[in-house]
Amino acid sequence: MSNRLKTEDSPYLQQHCDNPVDWYPWCDEAFERAERENKAIFISIGYSSCHWCHVMEEKVFESQTCADILNESFICIKVDREERPDIDKHYQEVYMLLNRRAGGWPTSIFCTPQNKPFFAGTYIPPESRGGSIDGIGFIELTKLIAQKVSQRDEQLLKNADEVESFLNHKEHPKEATVLKEDFVKNFMLQVKNNYDTLYGGFSVAPKFPHASTLGTLLIIDKLYGDKSAKAMILNTLQNMKKGGMYDLVDGGFCRYSVDEKWIVPHFEKMLYDNALLCELYTNAYLTYDDESFLHIAKEIADFWHNRMSEDALFYSAGDADSEGEEGTYFVYSYDEVYKLLEDNGYENIDTIFKALSISEEGNFEGKNILRLKDEEAPKDFENIKFLLRGLRAKREYPFIDKKIQTSWSAMMIKALFTLGKIDESYTQKAIKSLDALLNMMYIEGKLYHTALIHKKPKVEAFLEDYAFLSQALLEAFNATQDELYLIRAQHFANSALEKFYDKGMWKFSIGEFETKAEVSDNTYTSPVSIMVDVLLSLSSLLEDEKYSHFAFKTMEYNSYELGRRPVIYPYMLRQMLRYLKGDRVIKSNQTKLQSSALKLALLEYPFIQKKASEDENFMVCSDKSCFANTDDVNKINDIIQKSF
Repeated sequence: MSNRLKTEDSPYLQQHCDNPVDWYPWCDEAFERAERENKAIFISIGYSSCHWCHVMEEKVFESQTCADILNESFICIKVDREERPDIDKHYQEVYMLLNRRAGGWPTSIFCTPQNKPFFAGTYIPPESRGGSIDGIGFIELTKLIAQKVSQRDEQLLKNADEVESFLNHKEHPKEATVLKEDFVKNFMLQVKNNYDTLYGGFSVAPKFPHASTLGTLLIIDKLYGDKSAKAMILNTLQNMKKGGMYDLVDGGFCRYSVDEKWIVPHFEKMLYDNALLCELYTNAYLTYDDESFLHIAKEIADFWHNRMSEDALFYSAGDADSEGEEGTYFVYSYDEVYKLLEDNGYENIDTIFKALSISEEGNFEGKNILRLKDEEAPKDFENIKFLLRGLRAKREYPFIDKKIQTSWSAMMIKALFTLGKIDESYTQKAIKSLDALLNMMYIEGKLYHTALIHKKPKVEAFLEDYAFLSQALLEAFNATQDELYLIRAQHFANSALEKFYDKGMWKFSIGEFETKAEVSDNTYTSPVSIMVDVLLSLSSLLEDEKYSHFAFKTMEYNSYELGRRPVIYPYMLRQMLRYLKGDRVIKSNQTKLQSSALKLALLEYPFIQKKASEDENFMVCSDKSCFANTDDVNKINDIIQKSF
């Protein structure tokens, strides 16, 4: 038996290279052998920082009993969903079809020898629990499947054919609806229906940050002065940053909270969450002038720069587990913190503990996750944080996935450019990171999706890479007025239109796995909506209506669902409002634009582009004409308001 994962670059595949399971990476050889030997196919999909993926490895894939069944009767394939999101998207659709609910990771897919899926699960424990099919254990399940496949069970093969035909059936959207601002009313009703008035956020436990929804609420408040939108944003952002899901000691957000109060997180930290939340907290500071929001945004950026990057390139993720358990690195015992503060001369320890929610019984398996009781941190908290970092330094740091991903890195680069409007040092970091990313991922005219740091990329780019990279390049142009960034953004947008666009519909991937791109904002913002954003920006900056035409066609294609369920498509709703209202392009000489970066970022109108010209004053332009000229940046707000 030979485990073929040892030569793979993916950190997730490397984690499984010593399993007793005879794993294949995704390859033709595996599928050819399955058909030749009439063996069922088992496809396992996960990622390196996934807690339940680790549990399944320990309980199932490290078990000799499970491995023996798999090796004898199955061809086993391991997939890193971050390396191959196209494969993952396909099998998440399979899971949804078979189970009538959304999947998750690890994803466990069983297929016929001809690679037709017929059973899908997530984490499956080794032994059976209860009498339902949901309670069947891995050992029993694999024995049953092996038997049915070897006997060429008619019902199983029929089910697999039905699944295949469902997957191949392409559904077209219902008739187009006129795009109108009224969609906002429906959005607000749906958001309020999901909103937790006590702790913020838009669900009961588990609770995800929903950065896209919050960002759209912020735009709605800026456009319409909507008090309920403002209240939802402020309450959610204030509750999320108090600690728990937000790491008060090192900085950075964990992926989600398992409780409704944002206290107990799943401790993994993902680049995409932190990038989107860094940008969101920056924009919330610019809108509401809350210094604590800026502080959080800077802490996120600094954490990723100091701990999660190398050579100006951003790592993908940090694990939840260390020393074989979830959260070990992050939590504190009552006694160790008491002794630490006592040894450093603190006398008001009980007051500090109350402020940080530290107790003898703890709030996580007898230990303590730090969480501010009120808005205010205790006095001398910066020094206390330094001491608490010292305690953590003695522990094993969670595994870091050192994959570099074009799409996720571009999100963080965009966030740094947004922060750079307030603090120029972040603009310099953003430029350095953008140049490093392009040097690594754009080779001989070809864009790539991901690679382990210091390795050559092999997986070609998907729609999300073109979309988020183009968006970051446009942000770079707005910040620096370096036309090379604009030219590159246009180049990648043109390539994306050529490769992935088809009459209003966008594909996520082409080639081996042709998958349709999601329009809803799920794990992070839909690449389709990001492309609409990019196309509208190019239309304004290049004064080329063909880009706004493609943006409109995309929104029109999705208009029926956008009007009916806007809560699922918050970023596209934002772009629809932008399309209806129109961009305002501020033109002036480069020196004036850069020296006024913060004041222009503070403008109330949310859809602003900047373009250098020979003008000594500020020209305010729409897509059709420039309609005002002023030497006072403070008058631009009034000029824009009067333009409607």
